Amino acid sequence: MDVWMFDVFFFGRGHGTYMGDEKLVASVAGTVERVNKLICVKALKTRYNGEVGDIVVGRVTEVQQKRWKVETNARLDSVLLLSSMNLPGGELRRRSAEDELAMRDYLQEGDLISAEVQAVFSDGAVSLHTRSLKYGKLGQGVLVQVSPSLVKRQKTHFHDLPCGASVILGNNGFIWIYPTPEQKDEEAGGFVTNLEPVSLHDREVISRLRNCILALVAQKLMLYDTSIVYCYEASLPHQIKDILKPEVMQEIVLETRQRLLGLEG
Repeated sequence: MDVWMFDVFFFGRGHGTYMGDEKLVASVAGTVERVNKLICVKALKTRYNGEVGDIVVGRVTEVQQKRWKVETNARLDSVLLLSSMNLPGGELRRRSAEDELAMRDYLQEGDLISAEVQAVFSDGAVSLHTRSLKYGKLGQGVLVQVSPSLVKRQKTHFHDLPCGASVILGNNGFIWIYPTPEQKDEEAGGFVTNLEPVSLHDREVISRLRNCILALVAQKLMLYDTSIVYCYEASLPHQIKDILKPEVMQEIVLETRQRLLGLEG
């Protein structure tokens, strides 16, 4: 574990630090964050702490009265209220008793959804909404679970990659990889999923992207659209099944890191 030490007379003690021999020492392995003179250490392995406006990918675990419980990699289950979602077709009206009875027709246990954090309660629980047509039920694809600290915050977390697949980089560490749709279905209201067979080429692209993301995570490199695309391109000389071999993983992530440094410099 890397131990970071700071002179306590110049810096304040934040989360993930403790006092030792008149020095500020990291109590967890992670990245150092500094706000003015306050030093915090953000752990690499941590649960998701929700913030308003975050994009998350979650799995419905329970259907309750006028709400769904959603697993979002947080300490507590998140909540999606019936009133916080678009009705099929995007129509705007008050939710009726018929809508409450038809909740399982919209979402049921095991369904994956993309949503936005609407509010964070005092106990840390998160309230979600899917009022935009870009959110809603997810269809065919692959879910990859990583530490939330490795997902870089950006203006958008929905990316159509040039390799022919798309990713949703959830701030909660759940990443959804799926074939890029030929046309967006704006009339579905986020509840109609495409169950057409996925072509072999698309499945190979998705599998390669999954292994590239796992390689980046193993080498503790931040995940965002550019790093994923660079890693994908660096992996092309190798077979998909070989990407997770330690020596291949180090080679392609090193090339990715060098390209990213060249981009920044």
